[in-house]
Amino acid sequence: MAYHLCSSPSSLFHDRQPLCNSLSSPPKLGSKTSTFTYSFKPTLLPSQPKTLLQITHVSLQDPIPLESQNLNPSKGNDSQYPDGKSGSSSKNYIWVNPKSSRASQLRKNSYDARYASLVKMAESLNSCSPNEEDVAEVLRGLGDRILEQDAVTVINNMVNPETAYLALRYFQQRLKLSREVILYNVTLKVFRKCRDFDRAEKLFDEMLERGVKPVNTTFSTMITCARLCSFPHKAVEWFEKMPSFGCVPDGVTYSAMIDAYGRAGNVNMALSLYDRARAQKWRIDPVTFSTLIKIYGTSGNFDGCLNVYEEMKALGVKPNLVIYNTLIDAMGRAKRPWQAKIIYREMKKNGFLPNFGTYASLLRAYGRARYGEDALSVYKEMKEKGAELTIVLYNTLLAMCADLGYVDEAVEIVEDMKNSGTCKPDSWSFSSLITIYSCSGKVSEAEVTLNEMFEAGFEPNIFVLTSLIQCYGKAQRTDDVVRTFHRLLELGITPDERFCCCLLNVMTQTPKEELSKLTDCVEKADSKLGHVVQLLVGEQDNDEEFKRGSSELFDSIGSDVRKAYCNCLIDICVKLDLLQRASLTALHVWINDLTKALDSGEELPPLLGINTGHGKHKYSDKGLAAVFESHLKELNAPFHEAPDKVGWFLTTKVAAQSWLETRSSPGLVAA
Repeated sequence: MAYHLCSSPSSLFHDRQPLCNSLSSPPKLGSKTSTFTYSFKPTLLPSQPKTLLQITHVSLQDPIPLESQNLNPSKGNDSQYPDGKSGSSSKNYIWVNPKSSRASQLRKNSYDARYASLVKMAESLNSCSPNEEDVAEVLRGLGDRILEQDAVTVINNMVNPETAYLALRYFQQRLKLSREVILYNVTLKVFRKCRDFDRAEKLFDEMLERGVKPVNTTFSTMITCARLCSFPHKAVEWFEKMPSFGCVPDGVTYSAMIDAYGRAGNVNMALSLYDRARAQKWRIDPVTFSTLIKIYGTSGNFDGCLNVYEEMKALGVKPNLVIYNTLIDAMGRAKRPWQAKIIYREMKKNGFLPNFGTYASLLRAYGRARYGEDALSVYKEMKEKGAELTIVLYNTLLAMCADLGYVDEAVEIVEDMKNSGTCKPDSWSFSSLITIYSCSGKVSEAEVTLNEMFEAGFEPNIFVLTSLIQCYGKAQRTDDVVRTFHRLLELGITPDERFCCCLLNVMTQTPKEELSKLTDCVEKADSKLGHVVQLLVGEQDNDEEFKRGSSELFDSIGSDVRKAYCNCLIDICVKLDLLQRASLTALHVWINDLTKALDSGEELPPLLGINTGHGKHKYSDKGLAAVFESHLKELNAPFHEAPDKVGWFLTTKVAAQSWLETRSSPGLVAA
């Protein structure tokens, strides 16, 4: 009696077949071996490993004739190769007692042993020189009777693209291949492992030249290779080639294309495929979910990011670290640090340890939202773990410290940066530190930092000089303000509206006797603003000219600085005891904004009000309200002082709209 052992066939070619409980062996004429037939139902003990036998009529001592393993499938069927699975047609298997003296002999003659030798041959090819002679020397170990199945196994286990191609050529020259496309497919997979997309495309062209028709697996390999190589446009290109070769993408390929289209910038196609994936219940991998979250985040649809995250969990797909990092980053850009914190806690609860990407996303999220304590806590944890920050992350922390007034923390961060060995303060770093010192009134520290900035090879930008002027202004060092302004002009920097606003703010803190030193600076920075300031500081008694000049000024500046200009001019008026011009300034700005809102079709609220306030400024015994009341009567405005609300003048939407539409005074109508 003889057996053919098939104890653990390679998954490349076979599925395991169920254990059959019958065994038969035909009689041999002239043989001294007893002939018998029997059936049995073995009882397997828990401690005994299962061994499967496939019966054939060969001697135990003969080598296994692999040709008998149905290596040449019917035409058009290649499912026993890497493209799919197929088992032998025989279902005759028995269990062999592992304690039997013949068990080791049977294992030695099994295909498992041959498969192991083929894997070793692949390893030898991976390390040999990439030339035909050395590759042929290794492959000669297969002998003269090479099987197509062996060729597929060898190449499929390779990772060297150069020797894999030479091995392919060797087999093509010596084998009559029944399904040559399979050999090409496994070679393409080697190129995919090595992320060598260029070789993959050239091999595909060679396939076509040899008349080999690609199949679905060929295209899915090319598409995934392009994705791994970060060539999403190429993945799209190959996906769209499939119909011309008669290939229809399956659900897995479609799902992969959600990622590819998203990365290629075709958001509509990616989202369309995602909707189809949900409807047809395709399996979507975590990489694709990560891309979908990025798509929604980039478009500003941050709720969409969270919806994808919840859908992914509902489908049973477990988020990986990349997805958590992508979500945290999206919530940071959405200025939702509380949601970033929730996701981070969930990530740690699910057993993931934060990496650099996690920390970077958290720092950006907390830093942008000015979550000072949380940001500094993350920074401390990064330092404890020896993580190296980039200059961008250092500057994010410093910008946050500047906004929150964290002086000591900022100084420590800069020192850490200097000692890191990987980062040095750049222009933005120095700018933030100077701003921090300036806002804190630390003049000498700001000047020392400015000198360091020069020594490091950086010229101060307009932000640095604006901070310095603010610092000198608080310290009432008017001459230094003027000197810094002239430095700005020498550097060829054009003063912007924020810089001019800073000059105005400095004037509100400057003694009356020194205001004239700054008026020249203001006039050089902005002639219209300079004209209005000259009218105030020169105490020229010309209200009509002041109205005209202020009207031109406020019509020419941006809405983001209009309120600041107005407040500073009012403060200067108060300083100079020009109460009436203060009220004119404020009233003009308000009416101007109201007129523009009406002209743009904006709906006015049912009730409108002017609040003159009753706070820090004690303008006169009557206060600012009395001055406002006089101007409102002069303009015939339908505002009346509220008896129960001090400093408030109220009117209805209908009355205000009618009044604004009939106004014709050029000094109060927007240009």
